[in-house]
Amino acid sequence: MPIRYVIDKERRLVLSTITGVLTYAEARAHQDKLLADPEFDRTYHQLIESLQAELIELSAEEIRTIATRSVFSPTSRRALVAVNPAFFGVGRMMQTYHQLTHTGTQVEVFRTVAEACRWLEV
Repeated sequence: MPIRYVIDKERRLVLSTITGVLTYAEARAHQDKLLADPEFDRTYHQLIESLQAELIELSAEEIRTIATRSVFSPTSRRALVAVNPAFFGVGRMMQTYHQLTHTGTQVEVFRTVAEACRWLEV
């Protein structure tokens, strides 16, 4: 699976890592696995790292669907790290859809993990 995750209870953080080719089915399955995981807490922050992703095969409608799904709480911060310009653009689309749907949420896109971690305060 192109998305793996680790739940760091001490830092109250979900670290999701995308590798290879990401499809809608895999993105949706990742969200479903988080929601079913007894260790998952909706109030945790999330760091999504796509530095090893090769391709994202998602339509604009699929991006909207993934971004507007309520997985994390409105108080959670979610940071996406993308160096590839195409992935960065998809991240910005997700950020926009998410913020239009979930008032008060905090989603940002970064070029480095260090920047994202500073913003997440982890």
